Amino acid sequence: MSQKIMFDLDDTLVYCNKYFHFILDQFADEMTSWYTPAGISRENIMAKQTEIDIAGVQILGFKSEHFPQSFIDTYRYFQNLTGRVASPLEEEKLWKLGNSVYELDVEPYPLMEETLDSLASGGHELHLYTGGDMLIQYRKIEQMNLERYFQNRIYVRQHKNKDALEQILSEGRFDRANTWMIGNSVRTDVLPALHCGIHAVYLKQKAEWTYNVIPIDAKPSGALLTLTALPQVPPAISDYLIQVGMKV
Repeated sequence: MSQKIMFDLDDTLVYCNKYFHFILDQFADEMTSWYTPAGISRENIMAKQTEIDIAGVQILGFKSEHFPQSFIDTYRYFQNLTGRVASPLEEEKLWKLGNSVYELDVEPYPLMEETLDSLASGGHELHLYTGGDMLIQYRKIEQMNLERYFQNRIYVRQHKNKDALEQILSEGRFDRANTWMIGNSVRTDVLPALHCGIHAVYLKQKAEWTYNVIPIDAKPSGALLTLTALPQVPPAISDYLIQVGMKV
């Protein structure tokens, strides 16, 4: 039976976190060069940036300017703590560094196209549901030519949570017993799917963003699968449908 399969984008279909880690390493290098003489360690700096970053996402959602702003806020925190003289040039450098993460080329996860081709050729309807800045996310979508798979079934939300998913499902009149959410985030993919009564596939990735790592404390009404690679998705869904007696 045909299923509606909703994919997350970042760190599900295309790489994302590794680029943020790359920029964060450069941020840490800059900050330690400025604040190590005042007794501030690299670990202190990164712990504060993570704290500020996560707090901001919970309030503002996935706004693009939030990430570079977390660099500025971390810089100002330690400037106030140590009494080091603030420099507008240093702040400008950090802002540009934070924004540069959005300018890096997009790279698909291995066998992304083959996975989507397999599901589409199997008669399933593919949807894309991602969080972030509309322009930035559509740039990634266009670079990867993903519209050939998802067409007009693309949803970009600043806040990616249960309410956002519920709105998509309700407005689209999805049959929840035959709808799946595939993603790497327990917080923004798996738990909202379970709360909304659809199937969930947790695509577990290495070096996950701290914000995404929370317990799965909702009871599934359908499937809850944990996989470690994108190509595992088509056979896992097929096996589940066979198990529950649906025609594949």
